[in-house]
Amino acid sequence: MKISYNWLKEFVDTNKTPEEISKILTGTGLEVESLEKVQPIPGGLEGLVIGYVKECYQHPNADRLRVTKVDAGTGEDLQIVCGAHNVAAGQKVVVATVGTTVYPTVGEPFKINKSKIRGEASEGMICAEDEIGLGADHEGIMVLNADAVVGSLAKDYFKLNDDYQYEIGLTPNRADAASHLGTARDVAAFLKIGIHKPDVSAFKVDNTSGAIKVIVENEQACPRYSGVSISGVEVKESPKWLKERLAVIGIRSINNIVDATNYVLHDLGQPLHAFDADAIKMGTVIVKNCPEGTLFKTLDEVERKLSADDLMICNGLGEPMCIAGVFGGVGSGVKTSTKNIFLESAYFNAVSVRKTAKRHGLKTDASFRFERGTDPYMTVFALKRAALLIQQVAGGTVSSEISDNYPNPVAPFAVDVTYKTIDRLIGKAIPHSEIKDILTALEISIVGESGEGLSLKVPPYRVDITRDVDIVEEILRIYGYNNIEIPTQVRASLNNSQRPEKDSVQSLLSDLLTANGFNEIMSNSLTKSAYSSNLDKAVKILNPLSNDLDVMRQTMLYSGLEAIAYNQNRRNADLKLYEFGKVYSVEEGKYNESQRFAIFITGSDQSEQWNQKVKPASFYNLKAIVDGIVEKLNLSDINVDDAICKKLAYGLQYKRNNKQLVKFGAVANEALKKADLEKEVFYADFNFDMILAIVRKNKIVYEDVSKFPAVRRDLSMLIDKSITFGQLKQIAQKAERKLLQDVNVFDVYQGDKLPAGKKSYALSFILQDNEKTLTDKAIDAIMQKLIYNLEKEAGAEIRK
Repeated sequence: MKISYNWLKEFVDTNKTPEEISKILTGTGLEVESLEKVQPIPGGLEGLVIGYVKECYQHPNADRLRVTKVDAGTGEDLQIVCGAHNVAAGQKVVVATVGTTVYPTVGEPFKINKSKIRGEASEGMICAEDEIGLGADHEGIMVLNADAVVGSLAKDYFKLNDDYQYEIGLTPNRADAASHLGTARDVAAFLKIGIHKPDVSAFKVDNTSGAIKVIVENEQACPRYSGVSISGVEVKESPKWLKERLAVIGIRSINNIVDATNYVLHDLGQPLHAFDADAIKMGTVIVKNCPEGTLFKTLDEVERKLSADDLMICNGLGEPMCIAGVFGGVGSGVKTSTKNIFLESAYFNAVSVRKTAKRHGLKTDASFRFERGTDPYMTVFALKRAALLIQQVAGGTVSSEISDNYPNPVAPFAVDVTYKTIDRLIGKAIPHSEIKDILTALEISIVGESGEGLSLKVPPYRVDITRDVDIVEEILRIYGYNNIEIPTQVRASLNNSQRPEKDSVQSLLSDLLTANGFNEIMSNSLTKSAYSSNLDKAVKILNPLSNDLDVMRQTMLYSGLEAIAYNQNRRNADLKLYEFGKVYSVEEGKYNESQRFAIFITGSDQSEQWNQKVKPASFYNLKAIVDGIVEKLNLSDINVDDAICKKLAYGLQYKRNNKQLVKFGAVANEALKKADLEKEVFYADFNFDMILAIVRKNKIVYEDVSKFPAVRRDLSMLIDKSITFGQLKQIAQKAERKLLQDVNVFDVYQGDKLPAGKKSYALSFILQDNEKTLTDKAIDAIMQKLIYNLEKEAGAEIRK
């Protein structure tokens, strides 16, 4: 949610800086994720000053240029060559001095330098409107009023006020703060000052010629519906101040009517909707549900099938005009030809709006607020505020009384809280007078008080305050978490957890990978169902925020691919990433959660150097890292097999006791396409739960370094293509358990010179006895045993 600093100050009279307000907001629970300076126009007219043209004469070397002498308030006149036809002596103009960066309406910014133009020195630029981003006019330079002060800043002359935009990470429970008024409440309560609400006392009904009848059939889904008619409006472009105010919070201007309703929404937190009154058939608005399957075209020109559970705003014929609290329709929307409007301000049931918005995949500023809970007391006040604003920017007269269907007023929440509970949960005894001041500042009424506690009435817009612990939270966040002293003693019980702890193993792996040039990533466990290979086993979110976050992830792969895509789109193509996380599934009603450890490599193996060529990362770069992890953790008795996985184009898997420890390889094209990736990505997926179980059982036994030399013997053999190195290694280790230290493949050949279905392997065998030097006779005996077993079990043909 975006909040404007200048807008906020209209509610709270304070001289606090934007940075100080940012700390206050974060301290009260409205976390400021970013604070950004916003200028009404690019560059904010920095470096531009008001100048006076003292002289103007023809350029000696160019018919279309003139040489001017300009007083820009610097003490010395500037000589500026100007090509505008309307420049003349005696004018007040806008001057861009040397060193200023100019931001034109069209084109790239450019810097003003001291130069010579056709032989004459030029020390600046006399500006046209489009050259500094103030408009599109390029007919000539801007000629200012005679009262413009020479040497003053252009941004002061044009009354450009810089603003600051807060990006607030609004939590779902704080629907009350989804506006400038709501945000200001917290600031005012923290600063112990009053709050200035807009004055609507000027609102008056001019006549009743445009009265619209309102009928609410579904009072449960629409507890309150208010409306008023305004006739004789002129739909046009919004005034500059309104467009700039909305632009600061990222809202694009549409027209003055729509902009006015958007303004009030972000001002007070009350969504509004303006109908073309002449499109409301029979002069009647009916709030009801339409039959299942009714077709309705929304403002985005999409025809949607309605559910019987969707609350609709209909005309007198029962034809839908708007999805209540979510989105308007094409037929009744405000157009440039609209002259009369009916303005709606309602309080809709949050659950009803949330289900409808989710059903149609619509997320709007209005539904965002209605889904979380708006203020039922605000509808009429917001109508008056919007009507006055519309009259200001679009003219017109209020042509009806305010209709207000509110048969069952929403009562405040009754909450009792004791001082003992407050002191216990906060950990500090706050003076009772200060507690009452905080609650009053938050518009929580104290209706009863005793020596033990308070009886309170909480306004309905505070949907998050229904229990005494909620009251305690409100007191604490305004009092200030930082004002709670840290005790001098900390009591804690001893933790008898298994060793090594998960964090220790995780840190060990993190250090290893980071030392090898990897970066750690942290991804959301929520992801899109399109990534799920088996939706039946996916853990679905009952109330997803969006279609991209509707299931729990079943694999670590796609969160890593998304991170790679994000980086590659920003020209960061060479990546080594790792992530610790959890994956989730459900089978036969049983939910499963397991810890995984993923590694990703893509792009070049190493950065570009003058003395070596860039090599793309390969499967073997990943294998080296995987083997390094296995060795670092001292994981033994590992069996190697080909990885059979739809997500991998090719790869290997390491097993221990027939349980998969890790699978790794090149990501399949189908998976890459889902993340919009084209370049090859190598991925490893470790079972971190299994790693912890193995490491906890590992016993480290020290052995002296052998005093006797190791011996290497090589064998070249012809085998079937289906035979893997892992199988050969396993056969060899089984045949000679004591003296065989290592087996490695150092040459592989497959080609048309070999029999069909065959390949050639060259293996090396490292033999060593820790008690004596091996003799040739002993070595030959071992090699004969290896040859015999390889021929028998793998069908190998030893090449002499």
